[in-house]
Amino acid sequence: MSRVLPRYPVYIISKGRYERCLTARFMTEDKTPFRLVVEPQEAELYAKEFGIKNLYVLPFSNLGLGGIPARNWVWEHAKAEGHERHWILDDNIYQIERRYKGRRIRCDSGPAFAACEDFTDRYENIAISGMNYHMFLPNGSKYPPFYLNNHVYSCLLIKNDLPNRWRGRYNEDTDLCLQVLADGLCTILFNAFLIDKVATMTMKGGNAAELYKGDGRLKMARSLERVWPGVVTVGRRFQRPQHVIKDAWRKFDTQLKLKPGIDLDNLPRNEYGLSLNAVAPVKNEALKALVQESQKEKESK
Repeated sequence: MSRVLPRYPVYIISKGRYERCLTARFMTEDKTPFRLVVEPQEAELYAKEFGIKNLYVLPFSNLGLGGIPARNWVWEHAKAEGHERHWILDDNIYQIERRYKGRRIRCDSGPAFAACEDFTDRYENIAISGMNYHMFLPNGSKYPPFYLNNHVYSCLLIKNDLPNRWRGRYNEDTDLCLQVLADGLCTILFNAFLIDKVATMTMKGGNAAELYKGDGRLKMARSLERVWPGVVTVGRRFQRPQHVIKDAWRKFDTQLKLKPGIDLDNLPRNEYGLSLNAVAPVKNEALKALVQESQKEKESK
């Protein structure tokens, strides 16, 4: 049986992390195709780590707007190639997991992407889908296979013909999800598959220097509150200022709409080539060392 891979392009946006682009490293190990999107001044450094084949160089640099310009460039690039959807991932993810009987088990990223794509494509009105965070679904707890009409962060599958775009400077994931929900479309946050990532503000590079320093976290929360008054408030979570939506997500009650001809009761069983092993595959030792180094940096601050 040939290995299952995503049919939609997977983009990783990265800046200042050519040595620590964890997402590209674990996907290289998994042999899952990806497109690494970088700014021109760092192209050579990233090429040395990941090769020219995987590299896509942006036509701009150092705009001071975080990842927004790169995200919109990716969207237009995928659309121009004729794809119906595209994946866009942060660069600090180091593995994908499958939840099985309340346990989080590391799994091959190719089948995980493909399974999420198949579910998403059964419905007419899913604008954005993606995988939940490892830290939000601890082992031993029960969760549904997905949440309907919720935020999707860091790992998103986006429908290319949407009129919406990434905007602003802060909290762009939340804002984009709110845009499509306000337009009467749906989002899906998968709990069946998870991403495990290094926490925000614990890795060098990325948006930390441009956006998060000083009172950046408070500015981020306030900016989203101004755009979505009555939906977003500002509070404190994880010992820092944080936007809060909470019950407001429940106000978006659009239901999923199956595409014509889809019969959920008669779909063929598909394991996507995944099998349950007694011991999960061992991650690349170099990747493990990078993750541990980033975690130690956080503890030392």
